[in-house]
Formats: sequence, structure tokens, C-alpha cells
Amino acid sequence: MVVASSTGTGPNHVAVIMDGNGRWAKHRGLKRSEGHKKGVVAVRELIKNAVDAGISQLSLFAFSSENWRRPALEVRLLIQLLNNTLENEVDDLHQNGIRLKILGDLERFDSRVEAMVRNAESLTADNQVMNLNIAINYGGRWDIVNTIQKMVAGGCSSDEISEEAISHSLSTGGIPDPDLFIRTGGEHRISNFLIWQLAYTELFFTDTLWPDFGKGDLEAALQWYMGRERRFGRTSEQVVKGEH
Repeated sequence: MVVASSTGTGPNHVAVIMDGNGRWAKHRGLKRSEGHKKGVVAVRELIKNAVDAGISQLSLFAFSSENWRRPALEVRLLIQLLNNTLENEVDDLHQNGIRLKILGDLERFDSRVEAMVRNAESLTADNQVMNLNIAINYGGRWDIVNTIQKMVAGGCSSDEISEEAISHSLSTGGIPDPDLFIRTGGEHRISNFLIWQLAYTELFFTDTLWPDFGKGDLEAALQWYMGRERRFGRTSEQVVKGEH
């Protein structure tokens, strides 16, 4: 069911930072890796619930460019989990009409990961139920710098560098900016995720740790969004009148 906000239907695009796997495991006396595994289960549930809610774009921050700073063992476990997920989840995504797109710099991974990503994107390219964008080795600042470097290398002059041109050339080019951002785990920051794209996004923060984030938590975020007035620099009076 598509929910309605105070200014119309929405959200069409939801972006999520899935925070709290490690703390979830620690609270239960488990290894951090168990929290990450449980987090994958929560991702499956979120995808299903997002489809049911009529969300057309879902963007998840799976592995940031800063996550390489974590202990080496945890980084290896995260990469292994990423590999397993790409191997085991893509067929289900495809069968359920989900189109997969990976955002981020894949050069740091081995060729096997890159091949799995390209194969997954190719397999699901024509699916239309929902677009699932997963950020891996991604950082918002990297995205902006990388985009401008590509534009300059392609012969773009300073006069041709505009907000529209940058937006089109980002790793999310062609994807509408998020309407709603959700971060679990109690932290109130965006942590270098989609920093250009989140300029006018509604930001929702919850103390719920990611592995515990379920249907009710998503519904709470959507209900909160419904109460927001999205003005994009306009006044409330202009929004009521439908002025652009």
C-alpha cells in the first residue's frame, strides 16, 4: 500500500543506514559477526516490507569507504558476508522483480566480486517491482570528487559544471533523490552517505538496532514522514497553493 504524506504520495525513495549490528550482538554475548548475519535477515524483511509499502527505490548503506578502518578480522568477515549475499540472494531478488544496482568503488575488491556484481546487475536489469541500490565501499565525498574528476577528464568546462550536471553524473545518476532517510542504532548523523542527494531529504533516526528493525519500525518511519511538510525552500503558504 502506498502511503500518503501531508504534501502527496510518498515516499518513493527511502535510504537507510543499517547501524547497530555489533551492539546487538554484544548485548547478547555474541560475536559481532553474528550481528552482521542477523542484519542480513533484517535486510530481507525490509525489502519485502518496502515492496508492500509501494516504495519504488530503496538504497542501503552496506559497507562504507571508512569501514576499512575496522579491525582486519571484522573487515574480512564483512567481505565474506558480502560475497555470500551476492551468491545466495540475487536469484530471490530476481524472482521477486527487484532490480539491483551497486553504488561505490569496486576497484578495492578482487575481480570475483566485480564479476558477481556485474552479473547480478545484468540479471535483474529489466525488473520493475522495486529498485534496490546497495552502497559498497561508498562515500558521499568520494562520489562527488569522482564525479567531478570524470567530468573534467571528459572535457567538461567550468561553465558546464552545474548542479544538474553533477547530479546526472553521480553514481546515482538517473535515480531520484531520497524522500526519506532512516538511520537505526541511535546515532544522529548521515556518516558520509549520499551527502549530495540528501540535501532536501527528511531525516528519521531511531534507537532500534538494525537486526531488530522490522515491519512496525518501517511503518513508524513512514507515518512520521506522512506528517512532514516538504517545502524545498518555499513557504507553507506556497506549498498549500501548489506553487513551484
